[in-house]
Amino acid sequence: MFAAENGLKGDPRLQAISDAIRVIPHFPKPGIMFQDITTLLLNHKVFKDTVDIFVDRYKDMGISVVAGIEARGFMFGPSIALAIGAKFVPLRKRGKLPGKVVCEAYELEYGKDCLEMHVGAVEKGEKAVVVDDLVATGGTLRAAIKLLECMGAEVVECACVIGLPELKGQNRLNGTPLYVLVEPTILENCC
Repeated sequence: MFAAENGLKGDPRLQAISDAIRVIPHFPKPGIMFQDITTLLLNHKVFKDTVDIFVDRYKDMGISVVAGIEARGFMFGPSIALAIGAKFVPLRKRGKLPGKVVCEAYELEYGKDCLEMHVGAVEKGEKAVVVDDLVATGGTLRAAIKLLECMGAEVVECACVIGLPELKGQNRLNGTPLYVLVEPTILENCC
């Protein structure tokens, strides 16, 4: 579900978020229109508005875990976790976490990868939200959901700044709700 469909229609913060995202054509490979949120992070007001929208959504849901997907989920997740009084759990690429981990392999639109999480990072029955910058095919979010659920957590929702509805990533989440702030920025007269 897009934020505009859920009470934020016409909210100027959503347009500012969309405007702050830079598009890099053909990155990381030809045909990909990379949605670069680093330019959003450079604008402190837009960055704060992005976090605030998520905080407003999750502050009264009893969330005890905010799980951020490496690497761009790390940019929003900790701020959301602090604001709602939850712990932040990093979901990292293979080999980046010390100690005992659980792993979930997944496919993305331009390759394969694996997410890992520390064993014991979440407890059975904890309510979690998964945060990332963008949802495309939904493979990464699905892997994150599986990791959290295998440790007994309940994934309440996935939260992304950008959603690519034409790739139908929502369909891969097996019923887990998806909350997205904006659609991708489209370059006019590109390529």
